Amino acid sequence: MASDSASSPDRVPVLLLKTKSSPTDAYQDIFSVPNDDGFPSFEPIFVPVLQHRFEDDGMQQFEKLLRERRINRSADSAYGGLIFTSQRAVEAFAKLVDEGKGDQTWPHLQDIPVYSVGPATTRALKAIPQTPPLQIFGEHTGNGDALARFILDHYGEWYKDRPTKPPLLFLVGEQRRDIIPKTLMDEALPDGRQIEVTEIVLYGTGVMESFASDFADVLQRTTSRPERWVVVFSPTGCDSMLKGLDLLDQATGKAVEKASGVKPPTSIATIGPTTANYLKKTFHYEAKVCAKEPTPEGVRQGILDNMVKDI
Repeated sequence: MASDSASSPDRVPVLLLKTKSSPTDAYQDIFSVPNDDGFPSFEPIFVPVLQHRFEDDGMQQFEKLLRERRINRSADSAYGGLIFTSQRAVEAFAKLVDEGKGDQTWPHLQDIPVYSVGPATTRALKAIPQTPPLQIFGEHTGNGDALARFILDHYGEWYKDRPTKPPLLFLVGEQRRDIIPKTLMDEALPDGRQIEVTEIVLYGTGVMESFASDFADVLQRTTSRPERWVVVFSPTGCDSMLKGLDLLDQATGKAVEKASGVKPPTSIATIGPTTANYLKKTFHYEAKVCAKEPTPEGVRQGILDNMVKDI
């Protein structure tokens, strides 16, 4: 079900196609701040798109590695570090950690590097109980490409005393980009620079059954506004979103232009290039804004910059 702040006809609705984080959500906070320079303020409205399910096989495989202490710094370890690029993967990890309570050394990962793609994933990892705490690196990178390049140097230094670096374990969802494994295992890298990567799928993702009706309801409730924005965080659900906006030709599966003068004008912003490129390649749709940084601040600034251009 969609959730929003107190409705106001003077504010620009920003439809955030994501589940609202608890207990606080950074998008709720930043889009609730009044805008300067005469721009109307925003009204953040959350419309959940994705539903996640843990994958039993992957969860059992990861749990077995943890319980057998195969992820550590020793010479005979199976893996010498972990990679996380989604909060859902961290949630799966947290679930296993919680189930292992009672073991004073659980999950015994204090001696390895844990790589995180950005602030949100890092915050989730820091909340996982571990004494001493997890050693988390890469928060500043912001995307998989930059994280992979950071890992090449950092992990190489971490295991500089090893002729062959131990493999890294990448905890993923069933839908993910392959930029990190490709970069780390690139055969063009100099000898000794390559890092083997193994992926374990911890969760799957699908579109919530209620999304289409929830989205339609929010669009109906905001038809009287002078304009509105839709913020897309993932390729999943893009077809349903375009259908809801009456932008999808059912015969071709490609986007169509809305008739001029249709109210309210609705613009689409994406969290980053992966989703923007998906919209362009799959539906021939060009998002109005692609955030320069995949953060609440980056999305808001992208929308504000676009509003300046349209003046």
